[in-house]
Amino acid sequence: MAITRTYMDWNATAPLSTAAREAVLRALDLPGNPSSVHGEGRAAKTMLENARRQVAALVGAEASHVVFTSGATEAANLVLSPVFRMGRTPLSIGRLYVSAIEHPALREGGRFPKDRVTEIPVTGAGVVDLNALRDLLAGHDAADGLPMVAVMLVNNETGIVQPAAEAARLVHARGGLMIVDAVQAASRLPIDIAALDADFLIVSSHKIGGPKGVGALVSRGEVLMPKPLIQGGGQEKGHRSGTENLAAIVGFGAAAAAALEDFSGRNATIGRLRARLEDGMRIAASDVLIHGLDETRVANTTFFTLPGLKAETGQIAFDLEGIALSAGAACSSGKVGESHVLTAMSKDPKLGALRISLGPTTTDDDIDRVLAAFQKIAGRRRPAGEAA
Repeated sequence: MAITRTYMDWNATAPLSTAAREAVLRALDLPGNPSSVHGEGRAAKTMLENARRQVAALVGAEASHVVFTSGATEAANLVLSPVFRMGRTPLSIGRLYVSAIEHPALREGGRFPKDRVTEIPVTGAGVVDLNALRDLLAGHDAADGLPMVAVMLVNNETGIVQPAAEAARLVHARGGLMIVDAVQAASRLPIDIAALDADFLIVSSHKIGGPKGVGALVSRGEVLMPKPLIQGGGQEKGHRSGTENLAAIVGFGAAAAAALEDFSGRNATIGRLRARLEDGMRIAASDVLIHGLDETRVANTTFFTLPGLKAETGQIAFDLEGIALSAGAACSSGKVGESHVLTAMSKDPKLGALRISLGPTTTDDDIDRVLAAFQKIAGRRRPAGEAA
């Protein structure tokens, strides 16, 4: 008998929503290039700009401040640049300060040389250490250029909400630029770029039910912008050349619009399911360690360590039970390695951890299946101290 599959890896990618799928199909039927001036081109341009407005609304921004890219990774590499322009005036960024728990797309430093990237530590609870950031900014050499700070709004592994707005105030007090990775926050937290005091936000389509291969860099204004990463025909106001991937962008826009519908009710339901899951896990295995349990988290994420169970072993075991989950972030071409987030939290990364992430279509039956698998897998663990 075939095993029922249960998808619990929404932080890696969300299934394509019905609204996004329908929007993609409509766009695929349009022959026009958005840059063409004839009727077909204008129709494509109308679709493109409507999607831009929808994505902007998701983060409280102006539509004209949205630059579409091939994904969040490209958006990160675009904005993490030592060379900016203030209008036509070049602006030098001296150093990038990036939190120790950032997604690799930002932690790698973008276009900054490695010797101009400094890591911001986090607390043992997995929260960016604002006191450490304050000290780093105080020691920044302004003669080298302005400081840039990159902090995620929600950690992709733990689901912990980070103090991005507080960090932005420290950064701006030193005249620096604040970059916020909002990839895991979009659709799970209300986002307003002005309230965050961010200069730039990064968002991704496939994390919110849109198609893969499209994202956006959202700016606070239009005067201050990084040097283009991709040059050519001048699309996206010259910030990102290349004919826009209209179908993917339109799907992104539809997913963004859908994410704002019944926002509070949807996340309350997801939170109730997550609470059921974690209560059941602690009953089945009293020694399970749920990371960030006492911190503010988005409603959908559980990042846990089950002593005696290696992350890769656990991921395979759950998969054999029909449960799709992650051993940390799904960003390394299928590799299962030690979690840099656990390391940053001063926890033994060899313990490993698994991530369960829920979404709008997760049901009580899904939770029941996960708990049944969890109980079975927890019961098969090698007793502590027993030789491998």
